[in-house]
Amino acid sequence: KIKSSSLCSISPVASSSMLPLIRERGRMAGGSERKTILVGLVLALVLGVAVYLRLWTIDYTLSSDDTERLRRQFDLANREAMDESAEWRRMFDKEAEKASKCNTELALIKDGNGNTFTFNQKLESLHKENAALLTQIETLKQELEASRFKCRSSRGSPLD
Repeated sequence: KIKSSSLCSISPVASSSMLPLIRERGRMAGGSERKTILVGLVLALVLGVAVYLRLWTIDYTLSSDDTERLRRQFDLANREAMDESAEWRRMFDKEAEKASKCNTELALIKDGNGNTFTFNQKLESLHKENAALLTQIETLKQELEASRFKCRSSRGSPLD
């Protein structure tokens, strides 16, 4: 049985008996393992750099052949973006103009202090103008029918 108190504290006798396992001729045990790991890491680093350089040269040759095509594509995309931006700006300007027009009309209505008399006068004048236009349309329709009748009668009947 192992006592719990012996686990917590290591006696000097036990520590001196473990010393040969840790040290070997003044060096740490496993030094050769470290060297192999270090050599493996250096080898992996060299191979990684070689692969990276190879990929970089392949990519560089592809991109150097396609620079003109890429530049043309970029210019085309840039022009399209500028055209779209101009179109959005035109639409914004139209909407801003409509909004300012509505704001000025609203300000005029508010300045009228809700005077319904002026609104009623405007409405009556519009009704009168509408009635005058309707009568003018009726007279024009009558003149059109009269001219059609004259054309039919002057041609004569197709049976004659």
